[in-house]
Amino acid sequence: MEPTTTATSSNVRTWCVLAHATALVGFLVPVAGHIVGPLIVWLAKRTDSAEIDAHGKESLNFQLSMLIYNLIAAVLCLVLIGFFILAVLHILNIVFVIIASIQASEGKLYRYPLAIRLIK
Repeated sequence: MEPTTTATSSNVRTWCVLAHATALVGFLVPVAGHIVGPLIVWLAKRTDSAEIDAHGKESLNFQLSMLIYNLIAAVLCLVLIGFFILAVLHILNIVFVIIASIQASEGKLYRYPLAIRLIK
């Protein structure tokens, strides 16, 4: 087995970080922006590295889960509790994406809490 060069390893880590960090685009592009960024990174680079593939799947699973939770919270806005839940979900999304991005930069795979594993 051939050792990975530093440039290649650094490139893989960069893409792993981007698989998580691009989810923050969702705060600039409403509705599906948080899914589009990780999806583009995952589709473009998943065959380049098993590590990028794992990070991309993890990020997508979390963002899809957050979409489901946000839809449920939106319905709950009819009884007012949904507004609080939406605020909490947005804060958790930001915090978990930042943690995952930092972990990816250190070469670790972050398993998001609350993520439904839809993509395996």
